[in-house]
Amino acid sequence: MLHLIEDALMDSVKLIPFLFLTYLAMEYLEHRTGEHARKLIRRPGAAEDTGHSPRRHFAAGLAAPIVGGLLGALPQCGFSAAASNLYAGRVITLGTLMAVYLSTSDEMLPILISQRAPVGMILKILAGKALVGMAAGLVIDLLGRNREGRQKPDGIHDICEQERCHCEKGILRSALSHTAKIAFFILAVNLGLNLILHFLGEDALGTLILNRPFAGPVLAGLVGLIPNCAGSVAITQLYLAGSMGLGAAMAGLLAGSGVGVLVLFRVNRDRRENLKILGLLYAIGVAAGIAVEWMGIA
Repeated sequence: MLHLIEDALMDSVKLIPFLFLTYLAMEYLEHRTGEHARKLIRRPGAAEDTGHSPRRHFAAGLAAPIVGGLLGALPQCGFSAAASNLYAGRVITLGTLMAVYLSTSDEMLPILISQRAPVGMILKILAGKALVGMAAGLVIDLLGRNREGRQKPDGIHDICEQERCHCEKGILRSALSHTAKIAFFILAVNLGLNLILHFLGEDALGTLILNRPFAGPVLAGLVGLIPNCAGSVAITQLYLAGSMGLGAAMAGLLAGSGVGVLVLFRVNRDRRENLKILGLLYAIGVAAGIAVEWMGIA
């Protein structure tokens, strides 16, 4: 047991410098581009009447999920949480919210980078999540374009203040905080994987339910719904270890929106709507994961 703990600890400690540098870059990007990114996905007319024609408003509205899908794929900490607040204020559409949720990388990207995953693998996963997010967002907004959401004043509070992350005290402190939290989760996942490998063996690990057709995406999607970084950490680690296929991994990573869903349930008072959004997120993630398996994409 001590040997297993030592291996898990060493594997996790080796990642800390890479995690810190990655989060430092992410925090810098967030502080420099965060507000500009929020403005890009605003729903036309959410805050004020711009005087543009209905056709131009409609075109801009359709472009919002595309922009949301692209921005969600960027390594911006907390963007899904910010999108939840914007949706609760009816500043963005449901399609844009879903595009951000589905495309957001959460902790997946830092872990892939810190574990030196092949660039082709990283780009494939990021592009897949972004494309699914944009496509789903466009379809949702097209189907619901005649059902306008309730308009609320454009008075969204700053997400950092709501989440008490204290990022206003500097990107260094925030990066250190993120690194410590994720390092702990990675340690826990590594220890769990080592225990499974020890008691079951590597051959038995490949026969677990997460590596089975269709059942894998269904279960991985549930793991992805965990409203913190634990879900994406576990799924990414299992995928990199070869214990989970790409289809199951995509299902879980698509369904995972970080703390976005948690913030949505806190700031959006319509609980029934929140549950529908959660179910829609899960269904899209699982369907996409099954499609990846069916097409044999590796």
